[in-house]
Amino acid sequence: MIYDIRHVTRYSYEAPVASSKLVLRVMPKTGGGQRCIEHTLIIDPQPRGTVMERDFFGNAVAVVNIETSMNDLSIDSRSRVEVDRPEGPAPGSGPDWQSVADAALNEAAIASDAPAHFLFRSPRIVLSRDVTAYATQSFHAGRSIIDASRELGKRIRGDFKYSPHSTEISTPLDVAFAQRRGVCQDFAHIMIAGLRGLGVPAAYVSGYIRTITAPGQKRLEGADASHAWVSVWCGPEIGWFGVDPTNAIDIGNDHIEVAVGRDFSDVSPIHGVFVGSGAQELDVGVDVIPVTPEAA
Repeated sequence: MIYDIRHVTRYSYEAPVASSKLVLRVMPKTGGGQRCIEHTLIIDPQPRGTVMERDFFGNAVAVVNIETSMNDLSIDSRSRVEVDRPEGPAPGSGPDWQSVADAALNEAAIASDAPAHFLFRSPRIVLSRDVTAYATQSFHAGRSIIDASRELGKRIRGDFKYSPHSTEISTPLDVAFAQRRGVCQDFAHIMIAGLRGLGVPAAYVSGYIRTITAPGQKRLEGADASHAWVSVWCGPEIGWFGVDPTNAIDIGNDHIEVAVGRDFSDVSPIHGVFVGSGAQELDVGVDVIPVTPEAA
C-alpha cells in the first residue's frame, strides 16, 4: 500500500508570541516494512532555519527556529509512504514469555533498539502492582510471548473504553487505568507498564493509522489524530513485534510508524518553547489516504 499522509497542527495565541523553537517528530520512518517516499514540512510563519537530526532512537527530528512575531502558527506535515509488511507470527509461535524475560536481562547490547532501554520505568510509565497483576492474567507459565501479548492487547480493547477528551497528555497512567477509559496513548502506556512489570521489554510507537478502511471493514479507532501502539521484544530470534491495543490487532499495513521511544515523552510530535504570554488554542487534523488499491 501507498499512503498520502497529512498532519496539520494549528496554534492560535491570545497575545503575540515573539519567537519559538520547535522540535518536530512527524517524518515517517524508513524500515520495518515501510518506506518514506517523500516528506514536506510547511510552516507558517516561515522559520529562520530548520535543522534535520536523528535522536538516540533513530527518529527523524526537525529543529525549527521561528523569530517572527505571530498570533497564529501552522505546521503542515505531508508525506507519501509505502507499506508492505509480512503477516504476523502464527499463533503459538515464538518462545515462552519467561525465557524472553530471562534473555532480556542477559542481553549485553546497548544499541538504540536494545531491550535494556525498554525494561524499566520511564518518565511517563511507572511500574504498578495493579497493572502488572492485570497483565499477569494473560501471561501464564510457559505461554508463547506472541499469544500472551496478543491476548493482553485484546483484553485492553475489551476492558477499556476509547473515549476522546477523557484524558489529557499529562494524565497519569494510574488514573487512566483506574477509570478504564482513555485514548490510544493511555492504552499503549498501560500495556507497556504491564509488560515491563513482568520483565518483558516493551517500547512505545507513535505514528498513524489509515483513515479510510477497506470495503467491508470496521473503521479503526484513533484515525483522526496521531496513533500509538506497542512494540514487544520477543527474544533475539524474533526481535520486536507490534500490537495495537486500541484496536486489538497486530501492526500491519494499516499502520505507519513515525517514532519509537520509551513512552510518549520520547516521541511527542511537537515539542517547543514559546516566548510570549497568554493562553493558546490547539487544533490538530490527520488524514491517511490510500493512493493504491489493496493487493488482489
